[in-house]
Amino acid sequence: MFILLTLVTFLLFISISYFQSRRQETVTAGKQVLVRASPPVLEMVRENGFEIPKGYCFHPGHTWVLDEGRQNARIGLDSFAANLIGKISRIEVPGLNRWVRQGQRIWTVTRNGLSVDMLSPIEGEVIAVNHNVLQDPSIVTRDPYRDGWILVVKSPDIATNLNNLMQGPLVRAWMQNTLDRLGNITSQLGVPVAQDGGLPIAGLLARVEPGLQRRMIREFFLT
Repeated sequence: MFILLTLVTFLLFISISYFQSRRQETVTAGKQVLVRASPPVLEMVRENGFEIPKGYCFHPGHTWVLDEGRQNARIGLDSFAANLIGKISRIEVPGLNRWVRQGQRIWTVTRNGLSVDMLSPIEGEVIAVNHNVLQDPSIVTRDPYRDGWILVVKSPDIATNLNNLMQGPLVRAWMQNTLDRLGNITSQLGVPVAQDGGLPIAGLLARVEPGLQRRMIREFFLT
C-alpha cells in the first residue's frame, strides 16, 4: 500500500510539473490569460550554416512571430540578432496591456552600455512577458526561438500582419542576403563575421568602433 501511495504521489508531482512548464499564467485587464511557457518543439531547417525554424515569420528588423492561434502571437529576436549582439545584459520591454504597433520600437536590449532598440513584428496588446529572459537574458542568445521568446501579443488583425512579414522560402533568401551585407560592411576590417559561413560570431557588434556600430544597427535593426 505504501509503495502504491508513493507511486501515485510521484506521478501526480510529475503531471503538475509538466503542465506548469507548458503554461504560464498572466493577469491582464482583470482577467487571466493562459499561454504556453514555451513554444512546442521546433522543426529546424539548416541552410548555408544557419538554422531557420519552420512556421515562423520574420520582420526585416530581425524579430520573429509565431502564430499560436486564437489571435495569440509569440515574438522574439532571431538568431542573427542574438549572435550579432552577443551577451545581453538587460532587456527592457513594455508592460502588460500595452498596445504595440507593427514596425514600431517594442523592446531594448543592452550589452555593456550599448543599447539596441528593436521593432515589433506585429500589432496588438501585450498579454504575457517572459520574465525568465528578463532575469537571465543569456537565454535569448542560447535559444532565441523557443525558451528565449520575449512577449506574447494578442493581435486581432494577425492575418494581415503576417502577410507583411517574410515567411517560407523567402526567409532563406533574406537571411543569406543579410549575411552577405554584413560581410560587405566588415570586409575591410579584418574581423571574422561568420561561424561556418553562417551566423555572425557572437558579440561582433561590440567588437567594432562606435561609428560602425551605429551603421550596423541602422542597417540590420532599422532603428
